[in-house]
Amino acid sequence: MTERQQHKRRRGAGVAAGVLCVCLAGSGCAQSGAAAEDAREGEAVQAVRSAADALVGARSSKARTSMEMATGGTRVTIRGEGVYDFRRQIGQLKVQLPQDPAGTPDQRPIMELLAPGALFMKNRGAGVPADKWVRVETRSLSDGNLVTGGATDPFAAAEVLRGARTATYVGEDEIAGTPVRHYRGTADLGIAAQDASDGNKESLAAAAKGFATDKVPFDVYLDEAGRIRKVRHRFSFVNGQMNNAVAVASTTLLYDFGAPVDVRLPDGDDIYAGKIAEE
Repeated sequence: MTERQQHKRRRGAGVAAGVLCVCLAGSGCAQSGAAAEDAREGEAVQAVRSAADALVGARSSKARTSMEMATGGTRVTIRGEGVYDFRRQIGQLKVQLPQDPAGTPDQRPIMELLAPGALFMKNRGAGVPADKWVRVETRSLSDGNLVTGGATDPFAAAEVLRGARTATYVGEDEIAGTPVRHYRGTADLGIAAQDASDGNKESLAAAAKGFATDKVPFDVYLDEAGRIRKVRHRFSFVNGQMNNAVAVASTTLLYDFGAPVDVRLPDGDDIYAGKIAEE
């Protein structure tokens, strides 16, 4: 009887040991799965953060931009088109403002020249002579010129991604016939400012302080060379007059890499030094 009970106990101990091994193995699998997921996210974050460097390697491109925002209960979209040199961080955009609610014919496009630390605008209106440029120091803007110009500087848009804290690979897609990889995540403007080029460091630092939040959700589409084909940011800034947060969605499309960029910044005599009227 005693020998039979000991045999049963040995069998029970063996079963328990087997169950323990299965549990430990299962735990190991779970840990391995979590580690693999972390590795995939790490690769996604690195791919997104490296996108700005890939653009520098591409030298230049053509660009299309759009900026959507809700104001006065109406959603408006500002569109731009031009070229950009990623090595010199100089570009030119023709920005078309939307038709106003009164039905006034479309305004003349605003010509914008983008340079490290500066934005030049022509056809600005507000009492500025038609043949003069307005110069704005982007580091003095609370949004770092990510929103003010009606178009996000293409390289600044890429450098925001240097602050990517999270990124998830969504899947394969296609932009204008080009296969791309779609990533989605959130960038931190403060981190982006620390890692940005000298030309964008101060502007992004200003945006980190001036926006309603320094967290920027994004969707970005990279081609096989790691270059941005499309990036969409969702910014949130505080309206000074209404003192409430305004959501802005900024989209930048890049194509025709290596396109020639012939941009000459205005001479001092071409820059308007007078007072700009309130609009």
